[in-house]
Amino acid sequence: MATKAVEKWKSKRWFNVYTPKLFGDTAIGEIPADDEKKLVGRVIKVNMSWITHKAEHSFMVVGLRVSNVNGDAAHTETNYIEQTYSYIHSLVKRHTSVIYTVDSVADKAGKPFVLKLVIITDGKIATPKKGSIRKSITNFAKAYAASHTIEEFMNEVLGNTFQAEAMREIGNIARVNRLEVKKIEL
Repeated sequence: MATKAVEKWKSKRWFNVYTPKLFGDTAIGEIPADDEKKLVGRVIKVNMSWITHKAEHSFMVVGLRVSNVNGDAAHTETNYIEQTYSYIHSLVKRHTSVIYTVDSVADKAGKPFVLKLVIITDGKIATPKKGSIRKSITNFAKAYAASHTIEEFMNEVLGNTFQAEAMREIGNIARVNRLEVKKIEL
């Protein structure tokens, strides 16, 4: 029985995985498959710091979906970007309020994606303020995404520009300690 499993494993080929053009179209590893058709659609989870070589991205994970295979090269497209649970959990402290938002937004070309945000305030705030923060950040996120392409938007998120502008937008409602993009689902 074990020999069949060994023979099946030996029949597999290794394919080089390349990041999308957004991340420089560089090789990030290899994956095995016995048929290149079985690779298309496979999602590979990679730590963002491996791609960008920046320490501040070590708590981000990117899901890369194999879109096509040419020879032994598997080219990918971005499926999602998310913060790790442990990082988000470490931000939440006692005597603070946490606001989660899940918004369906569209980029400049009209391509829809889901944007999940986490807002952490300096202290406890009342429920009506949470509602006004949610409404304000949703309107801001929709307008911001509509003025950028998805690639530009992801670069803004990775550079923390989106987060800084969003914090300025809701700063007059309540004192905000952190605003993090929890997940972008394409």
